[in-house]
Amino acid sequence: MNYTFPKDFIWGTATSAHQIEGNNTNSDWWEWEQSKKYFSQSSGVVSEREFPLEASGIACDSYNRYEEDFDLCVDLNNNAVRISIEWARIEPTQGNFDEKEILHYKKVLKAAKVRGLKTFVTLHHFTNPIWFSKIGGWTNVNAPSYFAKYAKKCAEEFYDLIDVFLTINEPQVYVYMSYFHGIWPPNKVSAVLSLWVQINLARANNRAYDDIKGSPSKKRVAPIIGIVKNIVWHEVSKSSKNPLDHVVAKFLNFIGSGFFFLLVKNKFDVIGLNYYFTNRIKNLKTKNPDDVTNDLGWWIYPKGLENVLLSLKKYGVDIFVTENGLADDKDEKRESFIRDMLESCVKAIDKGVNLKGYFHWSLLDNYEWHHGFWPCFGLVRVDRKTLKRSKRPSFKYYSEICKTGELKL
Repeated sequence: MNYTFPKDFIWGTATSAHQIEGNNTNSDWWEWEQSKKYFSQSSGVVSEREFPLEASGIACDSYNRYEEDFDLCVDLNNNAVRISIEWARIEPTQGNFDEKEILHYKKVLKAAKVRGLKTFVTLHHFTNPIWFSKIGGWTNVNAPSYFAKYAKKCAEEFYDLIDVFLTINEPQVYVYMSYFHGIWPPNKVSAVLSLWVQINLARANNRAYDDIKGSPSKKRVAPIIGIVKNIVWHEVSKSSKNPLDHVVAKFLNFIGSGFFFLLVKNKFDVIGLNYYFTNRIKNLKTKNPDDVTNDLGWWIYPKGLENVLLSLKKYGVDIFVTENGLADDKDEKRESFIRDMLESCVKAIDKGVNLKGYFHWSLLDNYEWHHGFWPCFGLVRVDRKTLKRSKRPSFKYYSEICKTGELKL
């Protein structure tokens, strides 16, 4: 049996600037990556976990090879691409916008548009300008204002080249990794700061939403603006006999999803959903079957995507799966992963979810944050020495789905 997606369904792949561009020297992540060279145990560094596994360096050199990458999107029969603009490039020092970098991103966006690719553009994907970090980053009470000024500048400069503005990527992942777990810069471990930064990120989204909506457009068409949420679904283990597990699962789903949507107060026209895995709860702890996992050990559970999509139905807006993929260096599981995840999308659509598009993560093997380069999420392999791009077998499989809009169930 085949399922045919609507003709206007969005098919794409996703990337982010810091992970593929290279030499993002004005960002807090770059500064942190370089810190391992200059600090030792005697200087107060207490653990290797305070450093990334390796530095991003030139990454995939997509700052210079973006046209080659967009050509790969065309080969994939994509009709859209999700990329990000790097705040640290646009505003390298406070209040000073770099015209050279603005021109660069105009070229990037035009290169996508001339290839028939709709542009879904993220304005904040985990990285911050160094100057912003030095004044407290997202703990600064004025942080939403600083971000909104940058977002407004992007709207003014790129308005007619961006189809969908995505304000902030995975705000709660950023909070957890940077302020609760302390793995990412600024390496804080504080429940109080975690709550405050969540509030500030929501305020930033709300301010940016209003400012982008108020920006002039030659097209005279209201911009489409969304927030991107990573949602880890929590459900009770089938073998659980503890009634409190149901309470815990419900609470974790609220904290991981519902809470932030309360904060953003409907300041979004669409929802971008990033889904990677589900956690099962047994005796108040995570207890996953782990029968099928990716290279990072994440449990692959397509039914979880359907569950999350159904949970978002209540917001009454269009939804795009803006990230969904797996680390799979040998490309042994990616085809079945794509098929099974898209089948879950079909089931959600049949149940009334306004799902309008799917972006696979990722187009390229890239810099996977503190893990470095070893997790391979790409439909395209990138040789770390030569940066040569080569298509994995799953590339052809996904390209056929994108071309025909048909999924064989």
